[in-house]
Amino acid sequence: MMEKIKYIVGIDEVGRGPIAGPVAVSAFLLYAKEVEKLIARFREETGLPIRDSKRLTKKQRQRWFDYLKKAKVDGACDFVVSLVSNEMIDRFGIVPSIRKALNNSLERITKDKNINQVLVYLDGGLIAEEKYLHQETLIKGDELIPVISLASIVAKVSRDKVMGEYAKNYKQYGFENNVGYGTRAHYEAIKKYGLCPIHRKTFCKGSN
Repeated sequence: MMEKIKYIVGIDEVGRGPIAGPVAVSAFLLYAKEVEKLIARFREETGLPIRDSKRLTKKQRQRWFDYLKKAKVDGACDFVVSLVSNEMIDRFGIVPSIRKALNNSLERITKDKNINQVLVYLDGGLIAEEKYLHQETLIKGDELIPVISLASIVAKVSRDKVMGEYAKNYKQYGFENNVGYGTRAHYEAIKKYGLCPIHRKTFCKGSN
């Protein structure tokens, strides 16, 4: 199988648990024959570890993201992020919403490629469509597989940026700090001000 593989894609999601904002799924692509060389180069040039975004500081994640944007422009890698809104999450549920974002990201990252030449690594319980014949789902994949770690970083920084923008419009909820997660202060704000348009109503029952 590996003789046919030209592209390695890592998939990870961010935002499954928050009570506000979208869910994000990133697809991160490297050329198979250059994976080890590029991973080594990324580590050397940034001086940063490649790991699950939750195990990096906010500053480290941003440094990675800025570096990866330049690497993408240089053609060393490619990545996309797909978001599904809180309205869609309320309408269809979190699992179908993650699946929608995942499928969208994979379609975008492989749109000009032969998908039979793509090997997809997915974190946790994520599964790609059956047409992606070469795929593997790994528990803690965001720690074990560098290309999934990079997808995790891109998804996290991208979603946090969106929540930072929402924070400007809905200042009372502290989205710039809690990025939509149900902290004590966040729940207290809901009790005081009620729900705002980006809250996931199905996640907030009984909290307002």
